[in-house]
Amino acid sequence: MYRIPADLDLSPLVGEYATQIRVGRFDLQFAFGPVRFAVESPIRLFRDGEPIARWKAGRWPPPEFYEIMNVDVLRYEVPDDRRIVIELDNGIAIHLAGDSDDRECFQIFIEGNHPTWII
Repeated sequence: MYRIPADLDLSPLVGEYATQIRVGRFDLQFAFGPVRFAVESPIRLFRDGEPIARWKAGRWPPPEFYEIMNVDVLRYEVPDDRRIVIELDNGIAIHLAGDSDDRECFQIFIEGNHPTWII
């Protein structure tokens, strides 16, 4: 629906870690320090470039999603206006995609004086 804006600054999540994953009926939520994600579109996990897990709405996340908890974020990347990649210290990369032009795919909340980003 909305693309990822060029001025989205996710730098507050670098060096942070997630302590929990929240599972909703149609979303998966997690936070790295002050940056919280609520995702309705599929999430893919990769380790060293190889796919290891995928979550989609209406499903319980596979056990590999436990591996994103308590691991520092090394860096993030916004390759284009539809994708965010979050790289963790254990070799896992979380791929979020705004894969629809018809509905919201995820929201990003950053603590402090920041807008809520709806992608």
